[in-house]
Amino acid sequence: MQAIRIAAAIRDGSSSTASGRDLPLTRRQFLKGSGILFGTLAIGTPLAALAPSPAWALELKTLDTATGETLLKFGRVLFPHPSLPDAVYAVLVKDLDAMAAADPKLALQLREGVAGLDQATGGAFAKADAAAQLVAVKAIEGSPFFATVRGKCVTSLYDNDMTWATFGYPGESWSKGGYITRGFQDLKWLPAPPESASPPPYMG
Repeated sequence: MQAIRIAAAIRDGSSSTASGRDLPLTRRQFLKGSGILFGTLAIGTPLAALAPSPAWALELKTLDTATGETLLKFGRVLFPHPSLPDAVYAVLVKDLDAMAAADPKLALQLREGVAGLDQATGGAFAKADAAAQLVAVKAIEGSPFFATVRGKCVTSLYDNDMTWATFGYPGESWSKGGYITRGFQDLKWLPAPPESASPPPYMG
């Protein structure tokens, strides 16, 4: 399993690669951004075991806190994983915030999209119940805002060491010699094949 680097700060607004994905801020720091998201990691979870502190915080440079909270909840509705903590979905918000900082038109799209979700749920999408959130999200399928957030979810959530640690995925094996000696035979949801169907691997 790759060790997850726990960042003392989000040093910039750009997206990281999977092998270097940082957990959002894990200690209090003077923040100059437009907004901030914060939360805690549940004791006993894989991420809590790796982090130096159960508390995390994320500085937003362009979007405000309310917009960030709504985008985080929107990401959860699009890709619901009860086992993933909010700290993982905060990476989605971080990446969207970086995109907004680089593109004023996209920033406007995100703000207007969030305003629409809030209006559809009676004023606060982030605080609405799950059923109301789902109805609001289904109503905007096909919109540019929906496509922007859904598209970013794919890389922000799944090209991410924190998600891998939570799901028990050890990451790529190419740099470690491949899967032959690192889980190639770890098929646990089907009966074991006979020896004739699974000869010893050729090791060269």
